[in-house]
Amino acid sequence: MDEKDLIRKAKKGDTLALSKLLQQNYSFLVKYLMKVTLHPQIAEDLTQETMMKCIEKIQLYNGESKFSSWLITIATNLFIDQQRRKKREKNWLEQEQALRKMKWNVANMNEEWTDVLDVLAQINEEIRMPIVLKHYYGYSYEEIGKMMGIAEGTVKSRVSNGLKNVRKELAELEGV
Repeated sequence: MDEKDLIRKAKKGDTLALSKLLQQNYSFLVKYLMKVTLHPQIAEDLTQETMMKCIEKIQLYNGESKFSSWLITIATNLFIDQQRRKKREKNWLEQEQALRKMKWNVANMNEEWTDVLDVLAQINEEIRMPIVLKHYYGYSYEEIGKMMGIAEGTVKSRVSNGLKNVRKELAELEGV
């Protein structure tokens, strides 16, 4: 049975045909992912994820490209998504470490800043940056707007609304 017959049967729900199709492409896919990831375990995991995605989405295969090309597209997208997730996690961890270090420094300077830092850490950085630039570094709204590439009015709005949120959170913390 050729690949086109297997695909046609797999799309109709023939699990044996789908299994045979996946078996025929498995080692090809692992080898591709080994070259991309340079890590055997990650390549194996991504191959498994690709096969699962293929099982879920076999109905979407339209035959415009080779089946192996379709699998490579799925695998590549899964790898890119994984890399993005790792980057976001790394950035988050770096932010958390920086915040912990700053809190430690502030605590050792005997300043009562830790609550403010906790609240600032919860605010979106698009709001946090203008507040810090305005109230801790003394930049004008115009200067902040130029630094961030946004309108002066947007800076004023973000600072004003952000400070309202900070005050509200701090009031709630004091009430606890």
